[in-house]
Amino acid sequence: MTKPLYQGENTGWKLENTYAKLPETLYTRMNPQPVSSPKLVVLNKPLAEVLGIKPEALESEEGIAVLAGNRIPEGAEAIAQAYAGHQFGHFTMLGDGRAVLLGEQLTPEGKRMDIQLKGSGQTPYSRQGDGRAALGPMLREYIISEAMHSLGIPTSRSLAVVTTGEPVFREKRLTGAILTRVASSHLRVGTFQYAAKWDDLESLKKLADYAWDRHFHDEDPGGNRYLSLLREAVKKQAELIAKWQLSGFVHGVMNTDNMAISGETIDYGPCAFMDTYHPSTVFSAIDYYGRYAYGNQPSIAGWNLSRFAETLLPLIHQEEKKAIGKAQEVLAEYSSLFRSYWLDGFRKKLGIMEEAAADVKLIEDLLHVMEKKEMDFTNTFRELTLRSMETAKNFQEKQEREETKNPEFEKWLQGWKKRIADQKKPAEEIAGLMKKSNPSIIPRNHRVEETLRAAVKQQDYRVMEELLKALADPYAYTSDQEKYAQLPPKMDTPYQTFCGT
Repeated sequence: MTKPLYQGENTGWKLENTYAKLPETLYTRMNPQPVSSPKLVVLNKPLAEVLGIKPEALESEEGIAVLAGNRIPEGAEAIAQAYAGHQFGHFTMLGDGRAVLLGEQLTPEGKRMDIQLKGSGQTPYSRQGDGRAALGPMLREYIISEAMHSLGIPTSRSLAVVTTGEPVFREKRLTGAILTRVASSHLRVGTFQYAAKWDDLESLKKLADYAWDRHFHDEDPGGNRYLSLLREAVKKQAELIAKWQLSGFVHGVMNTDNMAISGETIDYGPCAFMDTYHPSTVFSAIDYYGRYAYGNQPSIAGWNLSRFAETLLPLIHQEEKKAIGKAQEVLAEYSSLFRSYWLDGFRKKLGIMEEAAADVKLIEDLLHVMEKKEMDFTNTFRELTLRSMETAKNFQEKQEREETKNPEFEKWLQGWKKRIADQKKPAEEIAGLMKKSNPSIIPRNHRVEETLRAAVKQQDYRVMEELLKALADPYAYTSDQEKYAQLPPKMDTPYQTFCGT
């Protein structure tokens, strides 16, 4: 059934559909399923303006109908994308089971951004699912993805959430909702796995060419574009995962279908930020063996990249043995790239501007103490930053007043202060670097849950508005952020998150 087009003048919609020009095996043309009574509950006005879409147009009755999938913007060619993936290590056929891509918005800056409706109804890839989404998980993705953006971590973003006026049923009856997600693209490792498994070589080649032209066209492809495609993906993932580790972020479900070629964080399901530092931290209720624990994320990204490389082998070289050798050389770069980004990031978090071999031990010793003493990840670096911002006199007086409760940490502090002093850099410069590298606040789990309870159970969105306002500038170190830096109350059981499907 053809849906009415939204043809409002001067709304800012400027959609193209380059993905829909790829072989039709990679997607299914279909419109979102209509909902009974959509209501806008949160709109990201700054993002709308970046996209070139007028916020007032999205707030109108017609605009809300678009965000709910009841109307289609002019220029859209709605599709559900096909992909496969290794889920917890097991390969399976997947696809957009509850999402529809409206098209690619051309921004005033000339960027091309996917506009996708998540929770928009059943598709051929739903695998007996209802194709819908609940309000809580959609608000969670909105909050976390926008926080990630403010932290400077590459990510998909959230434009809006609307309630549908219809229930969804999980363990119980829940409020239905649709999220409008914005991303550089939704090209995944799993997209290539699908093409390599079920398409012909020509379709795989077209997909790879499309990925290069869309994301890496400014780079030099060298003598082998497909090997360069792998190399660029390796670089992007090494940098992304390092930023996850530096912020204490746990994705929770690093399946290959949740790994974007663009190097953006995507698919926020059972994700969360660590409070107490521990490499084995897991939040996902279904990650029984800790496959996707915080400390495993770097190696899992490497494993996923190997799966990506496997799909490109026929394109890299017609002789499989030579293709494998070339791919392995590129994959071998991942560990050193990640380590370099990781070390550089931790040096900045500690105010270190000049490299020294002993920095590795300084960083690892700190993490060891943090783990042993169950110290909070974010607040440890926040406290170091605050100390660096104090004058030497005030710092010394504070040290003398404090009762030493953590002698191992105090011993480490002495080594850190000597390392900082040896740089002979101005204190203001060191403090400035640390302030830019260590957020004062993150979306702490208990604050996110507090927000979701108020929104879902009481239809009170003021708590979320306040949290989002604080998270918009996490490096501000303002007094009104203090309450969001407070640690959660002690829990009898570990905090768990769920996929929401």
